[in-house]
Amino acid sequence: MKITEIKSCYIGPEISPEQFIAEHFFLYLAKGTVIGYDGSKNYTLNSGDYCLIRKNYLARYNKQKENDEFEKVVIIFDEKFLKKIKDKFRILSSNIRPTEPFIALEKNELIPNFIQSLSPYYNQTGVIDETFADIKREELMMILLKMKPELADIFFDFSIPEKINLEEFMLKNFRFNVTVERFAYLTGRSLSAFKRDFGKIFNSTPSHWLVKKRLEEAYFLIEKKDKKPSDIYLDLGFEDLSHFSFAFKKLFGYAPKKLIENK
Repeated sequence: MKITEIKSCYIGPEISPEQFIAEHFFLYLAKGTVIGYDGSKNYTLNSGDYCLIRKNYLARYNKQKENDEFEKVVIIFDEKFLKKIKDKFRILSSNIRPTEPFIALEKNELIPNFIQSLSPYYNQTGVIDETFADIKREELMMILLKMKPELADIFFDFSIPEKINLEEFMLKNFRFNVTVERFAYLTGRSLSAFKRDFGKIFNSTPSHWLVKKRLEEAYFLIEKKDKKPSDIYLDLGFEDLSHFSFAFKKLFGYAPKKLIENK
């Protein structure tokens, strides 16, 4: 089915650009490719694909344009909205805790039909008229629950993360550029308890350990995998290349380019 041309748009409250997923959201990719990463593996979406991305996880994605275009539809299912839906329809859930952030959804004509139905309601900046935003979100919610009823166990689980194995979690997720407060929350701890447990396990503060661990990973990737610093610093949680190079030299005594030259 051919989809009427759409522009990238968002429905629901604004979401943070950080790598912590604060709310569930639905992603429909109209044009381009998205490669998502959850700390363990990659997920690829191509034009016409769609998925659900779960809250209370760390994830990031890289986008690739198609014919110099990239268009998507993002619909956020925030907790306030979900509680209203649960009360309205008296939906029951078993509170099964999810295990992965990306949920692939099988192809179904209901989804492209829904995406096409959005066209009359948004302007060129990708904003849906507020009058219709919740109506369209509710419509999509009903479609998703019809397609995959077990999604109710994800949508309507309003509990906070439980206490988990801190060492295992950090070794999996140290590459993500989020605050120590986020790491504490996701491991089911207060900030003070997180720092205390972290010190017992790693004999270091979270901030110092994160920088050292990321730089050791960078050293390995440059020396053993022939990676360029400019290709890896973002994926290792550094915000800019100059900061990465400064930190690398401070730890190892020489700049990353020196390691490349000495190979």
